[in-house]
Amino acid sequence: MKKPKLSAVQIWNMSMGFLGIQFGFALQNANASRILQNFGADLEHLSWFWLAAPITGLIVQPIIGHYSDHTWNRFGRRKPYFLVGAVLAAMALCLMPNSEMLAAIIPPIIVGAGMLMIMDASFNVAMEPFRALVGDMLPTEQSTKGFSVQATLIGIGAVLGSWLPYILAEFFGVSKITSPGEVPDNVIFSFYFGAFVLLFSILWTVLRTKEYSPDQLSSFSPLESTPPTGFLEIFKSIKEMPSTMIQLGPVQFFSWFGLFCMWVYCTPAIAQHVYGAAIGDVSSESYNDAGNWVGIIFGVYNAVSAIFALLLPSIARKIGKKQAHSLCLTLGGIGLLSVYFISNPIFLLASMSLVGIAWASILSMPYAILTGSIPVNKMGVYMGIFNLFIVIPQIVSGIVGGPLIKNVYHSEAIYALIIGGIAMFLAAIASLYITENKLEKGY
Repeated sequence: MKKPKLSAVQIWNMSMGFLGIQFGFALQNANASRILQNFGADLEHLSWFWLAAPITGLIVQPIIGHYSDHTWNRFGRRKPYFLVGAVLAAMALCLMPNSEMLAAIIPPIIVGAGMLMIMDASFNVAMEPFRALVGDMLPTEQSTKGFSVQATLIGIGAVLGSWLPYILAEFFGVSKITSPGEVPDNVIFSFYFGAFVLLFSILWTVLRTKEYSPDQLSSFSPLESTPPTGFLEIFKSIKEMPSTMIQLGPVQFFSWFGLFCMWVYCTPAIAQHVYGAAIGDVSSESYNDAGNWVGIIFGVYNAVSAIFALLLPSIARKIGKKQAHSLCLTLGGIGLLSVYFISNPIFLLASMSLVGIAWASILSMPYAILTGSIPVNKMGVYMGIFNLFIVIPQIVSGIVGGPLIKNVYHSEAIYALIIGGIAMFLAAIASLYITENKLEKGY
């Protein structure tokens, strides 16, 4: 028996939680470096603090994937993990910008890094089962559409999250200036609102999506419902990794290496290179203006991503999934490299629009390529294992990025964006070497 096709409304409802997850994730990406620098992190060590996020993902994702494969209770299979992750992430969003309140007990930089770690781990708990849910609920021919809808909702949430600090400061008069060691009010209130949106959107998916029961999954395929196995199944699954996943490894490595360079260093790079802020000056108006503008351009790349994701299925049908992904990554590389040649902040909108095209593809095409090659009874654990190809490059970038920028490029953060652009080009080349089997060519 074949899985029935879902309606457009059902596909949007099952992915709505991604809007809230990415709202919070966008606040983290656009403001975490700014918050940590306000609490005392210097440029060299900035990427090391960001390591907390991918390291927790390295541990959490495969475990969550494994256990979500073997969970079934009155709340469902994947939905319990959405809800727990959302609650923990919302708490971290509220606490991170207020880390100085605990300064009498623990240095705020340590609290801030700890909240970054908890926040990212919680996003991972909520996010990974959403990927697996597409594999659970949709037939192969709807997989690209399912992941494209997720990418669109990710883009919408990220636009709202990225722009909110700027909107509060420029249109509602919320203070964007603060004393050294404190976080501006516009950032603090944005994190509060992000926590609310995260919880609301996750609840939308939980209440409006009915997962298939184990008996129903078994009727679609005898392999879709299997008895729980031991924790060592994770390591066995890694050993038996499908060839398509292995081929996607280099593509994911260079893609996410480049993204991590952008997320960590975009604010100091633009503050120094475009706004003329002095290296290490994080409390000046020019630095905070740059930080607010980074939120805007991050919103732009996510808005472009949300729109472009809807076009990806038709582009993939015409030129192929791997060719479409390679083209998008090439445009993203051009976008990052172009920042070096810009002196007017307005032109950064064009650069980030190209990055947005790459981001749309990164969020959908690798998963659409992969889904057809994954054993149906291991969708969760393999989606978790696939996350290793996302977090490992971020860890590598985090370890080498700080010393490289300080010692080789003399703390000029713009060179981190150049490295990121080159990494995108390498990912584009690697994408062309993926071999798709017949199942994976379904669009």
